[in-house]
Amino acid sequence: MIRLALQQLLGTRLVLLKPLLPLAALRKLAVTRGGTLALAALLDWALAEPPSAVHPVVWMGRLLAAAEPALLRGPSSRQLVVGALVAAGGAGGWFVVGRALDQFLVRSALFLPLRAWLLKCCFAWRALDEAAARVEGLLREGRLAAAQTAVQSLVSRETAALDAEQVAAAAIESVAENLGDSLVGPVLAYAVGGLGGAFAYRWVNTADAMVGYRGRFEWGGKAAARLDDLANFVPARLAAALLLLCGGDRRSGLDALRRDRGQTASPNAGWPMATMAGLLGRSLEKPGAYRLNASAPAPGPSDILAARRIVARAWLLLAAVGSTLLLLRRR
Repeated sequence: MIRLALQQLLGTRLVLLKPLLPLAALRKLAVTRGGTLALAALLDWALAEPPSAVHPVVWMGRLLAAAEPALLRGPSSRQLVVGALVAAGGAGGWFVVGRALDQFLVRSALFLPLRAWLLKCCFAWRALDEAAARVEGLLREGRLAAAQTAVQSLVSRETAALDAEQVAAAAIESVAENLGDSLVGPVLAYAVGGLGGAFAYRWVNTADAMVGYRGRFEWGGKAAARLDDLANFVPARLAAALLLLCGGDRRSGLDALRRDRGQTASPNAGWPMATMAGLLGRSLEKPGAYRLNASAPAPGPSDILAARRIVARAWLLLAAVGSTLLLLRRR
């Protein structure tokens, strides 16, 4: 039954794998976190994002949108408390949901593909890469206005006044930072806490993206921002290390990391972003905020492609090493 379900899901003739993956071995693989991570990474590489109606992270966004009025109501002290309850309580709730799914799915013959699909929803490499490729293509065609609009899917800053080089920089920064936020973070959370850990991490990350910034959510979003800083402390630093292993000018990347990682307001974002700036030999500027690797020339469309390739290699390395380590633990 497991072989048939996987054949239907992946469109693969699993009979060809029979000498390598007998049923007993496949069952053993199905109850490991490493096997699930390997298949989830493959699904993230091969498949587009699921429909919104069945996407757990989309559900998280809708719940947070419904909570936004409560985060803006009353004095700042009340907003702070409500924001903390939403950030921490939501993470706890999604952890329980993920753990319950783990316990329920382990009884099913479809355990491996379903668990992998749910974990794949916590990753965002393909969506991130496609969004960056869209910006790259528009810049190559000289369609600056369209590129300014397209890059809004990657960054929260105002983009209407950005020139072509600043649009390219924004896309590269997002690709680099999201290696930590959308790939390394969920993998580490999953390794520690299974689906519950991955879901809780994505809740915190989504909450920070939606309300964890100054302005309207100065108080209501503060807890989400601080919790996200804590959750991404290790992933951001591991993301920088992965980038250094996966291409570009490593000496320049390490120099930029040491010199510029503290320029960003976030205690974490500067690690992968400064590293990428050095690896590419380009400056990455957010007007009025920072300029990483400032002495280097500004980036162009070809640098977006180079950044995408480095991150793709980093994701492959992370998935391969992470899956192997988890398989060795027999989890």
